[in-house]
Amino acid sequence: MLADEQRATTRLYLITPPALDPREFAPRLEAALSGGDVAAVQLRLKDVDDEAIRAATARLQPIVQERGVAFIMNDRPDLAAELDCDGVHIGEEDWPYARARAEVGPDRIVGVTCGASRHRALVASEAGADYVAFGAFFPSTTKVAKHHPSPEVLKDWSETTVVPCCAIGGITQDNCGPLVAAGADFLAVIGAIWNYPKGPKAAVADFNAVFARYGRAFG
Repeated sequence: MLADEQRATTRLYLITPPALDPREFAPRLEAALSGGDVAAVQLRLKDVDDEAIRAATARLQPIVQERGVAFIMNDRPDLAAELDCDGVHIGEEDWPYARARAEVGPDRIVGVTCGASRHRALVASEAGADYVAFGAFFPSTTKVAKHHPSPEVLKDWSETTVVPCCAIGGITQDNCGPLVAAGADFLAVIGAIWNYPKGPKAAVADFNAVFARYGRAFG
């Protein structure tokens, strides 16, 4: 679901807020997914127990998957496999790639955070990662970033490799243009979707309008 061999477009990769009530959040998620093209939704819950993650997955995963969108678990390959998610995203301090791949199997997506390191991205992609994530490109209220790459890392990556790259960190409809122009396959976004003044549906639509202006129409 995430692969894009022709690099036809930049696509949205939605990340959930770090805390949510699944029943209350479900309509907001549905609204976002009705706003236009979305490649994936990552469930990223912090400081909750496994049962809370299971409950959120049970409520939200069907909403995502019935629309042909990939449902990705953050940090937890074990729960991704148990709950039949489409894949898992692992950070720099999470499971090693090889262990994550062994846990989820060969057919699920595994994405890897690489900060500003092309070397880490190359190691991950050569090991079999389905995508690599660079960032944070802009200040973010969600997470204190250790790395602050420039769009050049995306440009270099997209021009020299075929493994998709994802940009993350403080990305909005107003500042994403240079990342799209540099060749980002995916933009991972949190606040600019769920805190958008016009609502999550409009947030997704407005991102896709930016992508369209760069002439990389999907299809």
